[in-house]
Amino acid sequence: MEQKHQVSGCSFRCLLLICCLVTLLSCHGTVAYKNYTVGDSLGWFDNLMKPTVDYQKWAAGKTFSLGDFLFFDTDKNHSVVQTYNATTYEQCNYDDAEADDTTEWSATAPQYSSDPVTVPVPLLKVGTTYFFSGNYDGEQCQHGQHFKINVTHGQGLPESLRSPSEASAPANPEDGGADTSVPANFDHPKNTDDEVKPSSRAGETVRGGRLHVGFAFLCVLTLVR
Repeated sequence: MEQKHQVSGCSFRCLLLICCLVTLLSCHGTVAYKNYTVGDSLGWFDNLMKPTVDYQKWAAGKTFSLGDFLFFDTDKNHSVVQTYNATTYEQCNYDDAEADDTTEWSATAPQYSSDPVTVPVPLLKVGTTYFFSGNYDGEQCQHGQHFKINVTHGQGLPESLRSPSEASAPANPEDGGADTSVPANFDHPKNTDDEVKPSSRAGETVRGGRLHVGFAFLCVLTLVR
């Protein structure tokens, strides 16, 4: 009877160990949404202003997914155009672009001003996405202010970006707005003390991962006893 009890206890511990391993694996797969500052400290400019910029090189090796944000640190003299149309991108011209495949996120007329502007752009569609500056008949785009990325599905869009709305965001880049229709509950990540913080949705994902780690740690303590 004692031997049978020992075998039963061993089976319970083995089962608990399997549960711990499954929990750790699921935690490893939990990834928060990411925020990227385009060009890092160089910002978003053509190579006449920033001769060392290479945005395609900056994007290389990075993984972009639905729900991530790109932050374009620039000025009022440069724009942010997002398109899914390869021809529009190659021509550095969106005059004849369709409304459903091209968006100008900073829609004010170009101003020769060094006043800083930050333009946040969410990634909303899987596949190849192109970015360029459309000011001055594509001159800035032709001078290096362009790049393309591949957007993967990842964990899918957060709830705040799923529902379309008829309301348009303000077109003033100083308000962080865009010349496009976005969800009414569109959740811009917040900037605090000059440090880009994840959106609230990303914070929820990270907290969930911490709970998984805590549970796995308790499992290990139980096995050690």
